[in-house]
Order: sequence, then C-alpha cells, then structure tokens
Amino acid sequence: MEIIENLYDQKVTVNGNLISIKNIEDYEKNQLQTNDTFTDKWEKFNDEKEKNKLFEFQKEWFLDLYGFQSEKQLTEFLKTKKVIIDAGCGLGYKSAWFAKLSPNSIIIGIDSSKAVTIAAENYNHIPNLFFCKSDISLTGIKKNMVDFTVCDQVIMHTENPNKTFSHLTQITKHGGEFACYVYRKKALPRELLDDHFRKATFDIANDKLWEMSSQLTELGKRLSELDVKFESPDIPALGIKGGTYDIQRFIYWNFLKCFWREDWGKEVCDSTNFDWYAPSNAKRYTESDFKKLIFDNSLKIVSFHYEEACYASRMIK
Repeated sequence: MEIIENLYDQKVTVNGNLISIKNIEDYEKNQLQTNDTFTDKWEKFNDEKEKNKLFEFQKEWFLDLYGFQSEKQLTEFLKTKKVIIDAGCGLGYKSAWFAKLSPNSIIIGIDSSKAVTIAAENYNHIPNLFFCKSDISLTGIKKNMVDFTVCDQVIMHTENPNKTFSHLTQITKHGGEFACYVYRKKALPRELLDDHFRKATFDIANDKLWEMSSQLTELGKRLSELDVKFESPDIPALGIKGGTYDIQRFIYWNFLKCFWREDWGKEVCDSTNFDWYAPSNAKRYTESDFKKLIFDNSLKIVSFHYEEACYASRMIK
C-alpha cells in the first residue's frame, strides 16, 4: 500500500497485514533478554483462557489512563487520525480495538518480539490493521508522519526509554498526539528489591522465572485471604506512606510485587508477576522525571494520570 510505503524512510514490503523492514539486530544484551522474555510471555498468554477478560480490563484502563471519558469519545478522537501507531503492541489487542473503532484509519502495531506474528495471524481479517516486527526506538518511520502514537505500558522495557520517547515524539506530526505510560518509582525497599531481582534472575531460564512467578501469585493469594487490615505510620525516609492497608497491598506496594486478583485467575496473575520480574529493562520514573521528559521534547500535556503503579499522559506536539 502506497500510504504505508510513504511512511518509511526505507524500502518496505507489505505482505498481507505484515510490514517487513530491515531488521535491527545489534540490540544490547539487556534488550535481547527483554525481547526473549516478552516473546515467551506472549506465546504462553495467547493460549490462556482468561486473556479476553484481561483485554476488556485493559480497554477500560486505557480510557482512564489517557483522559477519555468513554469509548465513544475515543472513537470520535480516533476518527480524525489518518495514521495510528501502537508501539509495543504485544498480541495486538489494542491495535485491533483502534482499527475497529476507526475503520478509515491505518493502524500499525509494532513490536520487537515474535508476538507480532501471532497478532498478524489473529487479526488478519481486519483490513486497516497492519503489524511490523521492529525496535520501537528505531521504527524506520519518517519524522512528522503519525497522527496518534501510542506507547502503552512498554517504553520502560526499551534499552534507553528517554531515547525511545524522543523517537516516538519525532515520528508524531505537529498537532498530533502521543500517549505514553511509565512505571512509577515506589517505596525504597520495593525499588531495591526489584533491582536486586532483575540482576539476580538475568541468567535464569524462563521456565524457572515462570515457576517463581507462580509462587509469587500464590503468596499474594494467601496474603489476600488473610483479610487483615492495619494502620501504617508514615516512614518518609523509606518512601512508605501512612494509612490503612490490607496486608497484601502493604507488602505489594512497599516490599515485594506479589500480584493477585481473584477475578483474573491464576494464569493471568502469573503472567502479570512474570511481566514485572523477568525483563531486564524496566526503568521507573518519579513524576518530575516524567514531566521533564515531556517538556524536554516540547510536548504539551493534554491529560496526566496518577496511580500507585504508574504515570500516564496524553500529549500534543
């Protein structure tokens, strides 16, 4: 398709819904490990019975994260966008959602893992949806070409998130919008343990990491079942906020990610814990870090979302 070919600064081929560009293979060691981790995660997750429940949750969360009051409002927004990029698309469920909401737009899901081939196969019936296996920090897309760039829950896993952010800003048109999510820095004990985990587990086989993730899920489940609440004091030196906590949430936010949600089921919770501890690249930000990154790239904030786990912003170039 000519419109797709014109987006890129190099010759591309379009075979069905797959876009092929020159592969970038000189990844750093951490990025190679991260890519391998997510390939393993998405291959397993594609077979999980509970995945559609998570997909529906992610759609609702996307609206909250980026300042949309309803799916209808998102639909009206997307319909004004000719080209939409889903950078770090994984299995492509959000890419497919955008394509269905805005059938006259061109949507391209990009991911460096093998998940894109699964996504391309799963969604080959959607005519305005395409996928490309590429490094999202070096997409090959020309500057000022994209109307809406989305990098949701992904940028932290690239080798240099700030560089990736700048690249995604550059490919966005002037007057276009960019939606991005970053991990939020948490209490000091949790940050230290997270960093230690990633170094200690770098060379552990993925099957052992899945086993550990399952154990963390079980720990979260058992702590939740205690149904114990208590009042914690403020401990500013450790970044621990005072207040009433469920014991599982207190440990989760301040010491150890042991994710558990009864309504998601064990497999999805295992995948969530694996998603946190397995990738080597997982940068976290303070609010001031993230806003500085936004302003340094000459973006204007349209919406800014705060949660214990993250910051997310929709910005205009």
